[in-house]
Order: sequence, then structure tokens, then C-alpha cells
Amino acid sequence: MRARFIAALAAFAVAGTASAQDAGQIARVEAGLKACPGCNLFQADFSYWDMPGRDFSGARLRQATLTAGIFDDTNFVGADLSILDGAAARFSSARFRDADLSRANFVGAYLGYADFAGADLTDADLSGAELEGAKNLTQSQLDAACGDSSTQLPSPLTIRDCGSPF
Repeated sequence: MRARFIAALAAFAVAGTASAQDAGQIARVEAGLKACPGCNLFQADFSYWDMPGRDFSGARLRQATLTAGIFDDTNFVGADLSILDGAAARFSSARFRDADLSRANFVGAYLGYADFAGADLTDADLSGAELEGAKNLTQSQLDAACGDSSTQLPSPLTIRDCGSPF
């Protein structure tokens, strides 16, 4: 019985480690690494960082904090940005193609000229965000998200108010 318990505990520990953040990868990005495709940056805090032109394609930035940072022309293609806090951050011309942005917080963010082709915006909060000039942004994506009267969208797109039910 004890041997089974120890084996189960060891298996759980290995499985838990596989999904945790990679502190070494986060440290390398903080030190200036420009390309980190596929990196595990789970829950990384890049608040107030100036990180334009980075390559985070396919990276795991789930629950990361990018508040008030600058991520202009950054490649997030195929990345997991679910539950991201990107409030007041700047993502000018960023590429979110096929990225998971579900439940992301983009309150007050600048997303002008960003590419949203195939991105999942389910339950994303775009209140006060500026998306004018956004590329490949569809009404269907916005129907799954919410915003407010100050959300700026390319014409003729609309968004429901976050205070309204689906």
C-alpha cells in the first residue's frame, strides 16, 4: 500500500512540474532574450516592461501579467494567453493569430493594427481598449468578448457591454 502511495505521489509531482512555469526561461526573457518560441512563461510578470518585437509564438503565457507594458510588433502566434492581464498595455501591430486570448483582460489596452486571425476572444474584457485598425478581427470573435462604450473598434464591428448578459 505504501509503495503505491509513493508511486502515485511521484507521478503527481512529475505531472505538476510539467505544467509549472519555467523560471529559467522567464529569467532569460527578463535578461533580454528576444526570441522564446514555445517557452513556458506561465504566470510570468512582465508588468511595465518595454518588450517590443519579441517572438513568443506558441509560448505559454497563461495567467501572465503584462500590465502597462509595451509589446509592439510582438509575435504571439499560437500562444496561450488565456487569463492574461494586459490592462493598459500597448500591443501595436502585435500578432495574435490563432492565439488563445480567452478570459484575457485588455481593459484600456492599445491593440491598434494587431492581427487577430483565428484568435479565441471568449470572455475577454476589451473595456476601454483601442482596436481601431485591427486586422482580421471578426464580429463572431467580438460576440464572445465584451467591452464598454469607450471600446474603439473598426467599423462596422460592435461589442456587447460587459455588464450585459450574453
